[in-house]
Amino acid sequence: MTVIAQSLRSGMAALGHCRDIRSGIAPRGVAVALMAALLAPGAVLVASGTALAAAPTFESAGKQAILVDDLTGSVLYAKNADERMAPSSMSKLMTAYVLFDRLKSGRVSISDEFPVSEKAWRMGGSKMFVELNSRVKVEDLIQGIIVQSGNDACVVVAEALAGSEDAFARVMNDTARELGMTGSHFTNASGWPDPEHYMTARDLATLARHIIDEFPEYYKYYSQTEYTYGGIKQGNRNPLLYKDIGVDGMKTGHTEAGGYGLTASMKQGDRRLIMVVNGLSGVNERSNEGERLLSWGMREFENRKLFSAGEVVETAEVWLGDTGTVPLVPARDLVVTIPVADRNSLTAKVVYDGPIPAPIAEGQEIAKLVVDAPGIEPLAVPLVAGQTVTEAGPIGRILAAISHFVSGVAEGGEPQKQP
Repeated sequence: MTVIAQSLRSGMAALGHCRDIRSGIAPRGVAVALMAALLAPGAVLVASGTALAAAPTFESAGKQAILVDDLTGSVLYAKNADERMAPSSMSKLMTAYVLFDRLKSGRVSISDEFPVSEKAWRMGGSKMFVELNSRVKVEDLIQGIIVQSGNDACVVVAEALAGSEDAFARVMNDTARELGMTGSHFTNASGWPDPEHYMTARDLATLARHIIDEFPEYYKYYSQTEYTYGGIKQGNRNPLLYKDIGVDGMKTGHTEAGGYGLTASMKQGDRRLIMVVNGLSGVNERSNEGERLLSWGMREFENRKLFSAGEVVETAEVWLGDTGTVPLVPARDLVVTIPVADRNSLTAKVVYDGPIPAPIAEGQEIAKLVVDAPGIEPLAVPLVAGQTVTEAGPIGRILAAISHFVSGVAEGGEPQKQP
């Protein structure tokens, strides 16, 4: 196992000076065991979302809450984030996602018109006020769902896309599984109270990220503050849209079972945060708590780009290859979210089981970059081969074997067997 530790200082885009902590050839079993330890629960990949430990303290008034960095997936704050809760109208994010997916695939057009059934027309609660037996354009329905929180608009969409609201709920559940939303179950398109209709704060944050990242052409509707349909003008219920803090979406919710909730997204500069909070006591607390949590996340954390995709982090030794080393590079930009207070304490280790036997394909995962700081759990990020390395010819293999034998004897021990 080869371990190379390096220090990251404030303002540096790349790793600082190298210091060789330990270098050598370990038995493959030991290397596998150490790598497994690095990737054990608590050590996670940046690409799949990371949890921050020992982060700046915060306490939310909500019963459930989560705050996530959109770029890295790092969880900056969580409170009962995996607890089932009544999502109320925040459920409409899934209804919108399914509709956006149909639009993007071309199965539905923004100018299509959907019929209004009696069931849709009779829906209670918040309404778009569609007329019985009329036909409503998809773009109007989008704004009716997002801006006006229309339960009637949700039923119109559900029946048009799946034939019935029950069938559409099955589509919602299938979609949730595809998106990795393991704590959600839908029975209707609007979030109408039902004990079998539930979500988690974490799932809502996951869904919000997918909407923002997959459908930028439709995300714009979430920042719309008002919409008029049938001569009735209604304002967006998201209170943070009316504050100059960078919030540009997404959806409120309220039922007796769930209390007052809000899924919101804030963008300042290159950073975007996604917040979910639920179980609050009223509209004022929802507004104040949402702003407080998002502002805290922007203030106390920052994103740091360590390496660009393809940038050489380190070189690894190669065994019996046509070259003695191979560059180690990240497959994509490496960005980490860290507490601002710990920005000068970031360290990194390159870990690999080496020397790495040839042949090695370009893009093959062969190492890990383990990033650590006082305020975060260690992050283990894959590093791949920056170039292809073929096997050495017969003479090269003989010379490599002799070289390794001489090196092993010079160090006072028997040369170890190679893979």
